[in-house]
Amino acid sequence: MDVPKPGVIALSKREGQSYGFFLRIEQGEEGHLIRALEMGSPAELAGLKDGDRIIRVNGRFVDNLEHGQVADLVRKSGMTVTFHVLGEKAYKQAKVRGINLADPQSHPTLAQPATNGVAAPEPRLKLCYLQKSTTTGFGFSVKSMKGEAGLFMVDVLAGGVADKAGVKVDDRLVEINGENVEGATHDQIVAKVKAAGTSVMFLLVDGDTDKYYRNKHITLGAGLATVKHLPYTPRSVEMTKEHDGYGYFLMEDPAMPGHFIGQIDRGSPAERAGLWEKDRLVAVDGEEVDHCTHEQVVDKIHQCGNRCCLLVVDAKTDKMYKMGGASPLLYWEEMRDSLPKTNHAEPATSPVPAAPGHAEEDYKPKLCRLEKTEAGYGFHLNSIQGVQGQYIKQVVKGGAAERAGLADDDIVVEVNGVNVETCTHQEAVRMIRASDNTLELLVAEKAAYDYLKSKGVAITPRLLDAARTPNVLETTVTREEPQPQRSPTPPLQPRSRTSSSSSSEKSVDEKL
Repeated sequence: MDVPKPGVIALSKREGQSYGFFLRIEQGEEGHLIRALEMGSPAELAGLKDGDRIIRVNGRFVDNLEHGQVADLVRKSGMTVTFHVLGEKAYKQAKVRGINLADPQSHPTLAQPATNGVAAPEPRLKLCYLQKSTTTGFGFSVKSMKGEAGLFMVDVLAGGVADKAGVKVDDRLVEINGENVEGATHDQIVAKVKAAGTSVMFLLVDGDTDKYYRNKHITLGAGLATVKHLPYTPRSVEMTKEHDGYGYFLMEDPAMPGHFIGQIDRGSPAERAGLWEKDRLVAVDGEEVDHCTHEQVVDKIHQCGNRCCLLVVDAKTDKMYKMGGASPLLYWEEMRDSLPKTNHAEPATSPVPAAPGHAEEDYKPKLCRLEKTEAGYGFHLNSIQGVQGQYIKQVVKGGAAERAGLADDDIVVEVNGVNVETCTHQEAVRMIRASDNTLELLVAEKAAYDYLKSKGVAITPRLLDAARTPNVLETTVTREEPQPQRSPTPPLQPRSRTSSSSSSEKSVDEKL
């Protein structure tokens, strides 16, 4: 008996966007139906049709699952999802004939090269983030090729910006800053690159990968890309709860979509694990939380038990991923084999920090206390446009800064006990000016800063306290929302969101 072969459709969406269809179950109809496709949506553009039945979600057979389970699988896919679908007629014929759609023969196999008898992973497009050089620009050109649709990368300057970002000669340009440009002209492409300013994100595909997906009739999008070429990476932060919790605030600002890390207690599991204030929370144990309410995120963290793994992004990483219309979960999915594995069965024991070795003793920050004189503090605070962080310059000989131990190129970590690593230059300057006549700066020489960051060590004054007993831990409290007396800003109220699902005795549908 011939087994129907479902079509494979991969959808990618941008943050805050839906896939543009309703998933329904209907009285008198079998299967999970596609309905109410939105014109111009990812679903409509990828070729989904009204009445199509979803057979598999990301390779998992779903025809025997409840409606809510299938909807959850789609939501938890993040910004990209792959469906195996049958048209309405083919699905009904299969049911009449009693065909087992779960049979592996009904799951189209993708021709993949084998290595040592094991199927190699699917080829990937690539996201490349370019930051223009003042001397050589982006370091590439684009041109069309005879008999080929689209525009291709040429004249990639060896050692230039494009070359270092992963761009190769003959790569085809698919998207610029998350916008598909496969049908754009040469002049339109050039105009878009110029309009991008000093930085631009490309989605590119090489010839072999392009052919692979064309043969599978899969629409190209950021969800199919590798993120290994991107300069900034999300951070996987694994924490073990102590008797008083993890020690950080979870905040939600009505003016900004998403869930953010607020104040972090010094010496807490959160600080030691490398969580930073103003980080945006992307996922809890690999499950994306963008669609969740504040209360749902808190519940997910509580359900993790004694250990929790958070995927977070700082401001510049978040901005870069949003520029490409990509989810940071791509990083999690690509790197999951090397990321920490969370074991919720472990007892809630307090870890004992290891005694610092020789290298850590050599690389320590400096806590500098300055008393303002008539000549001021005696230093300049510098930053580089487009680059996160502040550093010390022009330390006046004999001035307050030099006497306190500051030196040129020291990187500023804290101002009066507040971490400023993710602050803007203007914010840091305002904090210093608000110090009146006394200023306390936690700084690190560049070598020390780079070393400690590479080891995942949070740079705090605790690194200076050599006399502290290693196995004595500070008391911390897990907080869900900031308390006004501890937070420099008023408490932020969680937003309430309404569900987009509806139900009746006759049908159930859910917008996705």
